[in-house]
Amino acid sequence: MSDQNLHQLLLERHSIRRYTEQALPAEDVKTILEAALLAPSSKSKRPWQFVVVDDRATLAALSQCKDFGGKPIENAAMAVAVVSDPAESDCWLEDASIAAIFMHLQAAALGIGSCWIQVLGRDKGEESAEDIVRSILDIPESLKVPCIMTFGYQDETRKPVDPDKLLWEKVHIGKWRNE
Repeated sequence: MSDQNLHQLLLERHSIRRYTEQALPAEDVKTILEAALLAPSSKSKRPWQFVVVDDRATLAALSQCKDFGGKPIENAAMAVAVVSDPAESDCWLEDASIAAIFMHLQAAALGIGSCWIQVLGRDKGEESAEDIVRSILDIPESLKVPCIMTFGYQDETRKPVDPDKLLWEKVHIGKWRNE
């Protein structure tokens, strides 16, 4: 892929929250998961693991893991719970986040929509979203669940980002400037 193709992908990719009912080809699922396994990690510790879910009832249960923002899970063709072990690396959150975004970008390159669904630090009433996800997917208590990534063919149309609307005022060269 040329730099221009990557840049175009970045301009065109969006978080997709509405999906068609079309299943994902097994080869594309493998490619998305391979992208996660290719993600760099601090000191090559690879503290992440991934729970792949395509069962409709389980997706529906996961969609209820938090008060707001879990709905895309229910209608996705597939969801991947990104799980990480703090005992393996002090950079577990960063490493898991990089693996998640690698899946997100790989899906976009395949023409598959995806969305990051925040789990860490979210709640459903008095219960943590992490505890709910751990319970549904039998994830050990010692592991963290930063997010669930949803995947499917998009059932919504989004325009590419207009590069002229990028927030260049958030870029500081050399040192912080309050301008």
